[in-house]
Amino acid sequence: MTAQVKQRALITGASSGIGRATALAFAQAGFDLALVGRNQQRLQAVAESAIAAGVDARTYCVDLADVAQVRSQLEAIVADLGVVDVLINNAGMGYTGKLAETCIQAVLPGMRQRGQGTIINLASVAGHQAFPDWGPYCVSKFGLVALSKTLAAEERSHGIRVITVSPGAVNTPIWDTATVHADFDRSQMLSPEVVAQTLLQAALLPQEAVIEDLTLMPSGGAF
Repeated sequence: MTAQVKQRALITGASSGIGRATALAFAQAGFDLALVGRNQQRLQAVAESAIAAGVDARTYCVDLADVAQVRSQLEAIVADLGVVDVLINNAGMGYTGKLAETCIQAVLPGMRQRGQGTIINLASVAGHQAFPDWGPYCVSKFGLVALSKTLAAEERSHGIRVITVSPGAVNTPIWDTATVHADFDRSQMLSPEVVAQTLLQAALLPQEAVIEDLTLMPSGGAF
């Protein structure tokens, strides 16, 4: 399944993990890309792979942890792009709720003006179920789910689709970071590519249809 008309997707956290896999999946489907992340070298590598697939890919090196500056930076990116058809809020752990809202505020006016657009927020199964010792993460994801549901209700009349995708455990480099202390069987987790294909198929639904809330779990029994 491919995109019928040329569209542009803005993807945060695009340099690795789910973001990178999503960028490549959308490139294969014919979307032009705006790739946002902290590491310019890794962003450029993703962009080159996307360009090799025949689409335009622009990189924007932004530290999404600097919340005070993010909104103005995202607004400048949107001004440079002109049109964002699909916004994928993928970046971050601790700042998920705030960053998603910031990106939405930058992109939403243009979508409202055109009377259409798709916003996909990456939440987690931890946004629906509490896990012991994962309090801050669960709180941020529960908040993001609430943000998405509220935004969906507010923007439906403007022709804007808001999709919340809540994966179970995904085998990404996040498990190797100093802020995550867990010892799970990563071979049983979802792959970033499976999550990316799910996001792509949700975005490619006919405009008159929307999957507002999707929970994607590994079939092997991992959480």
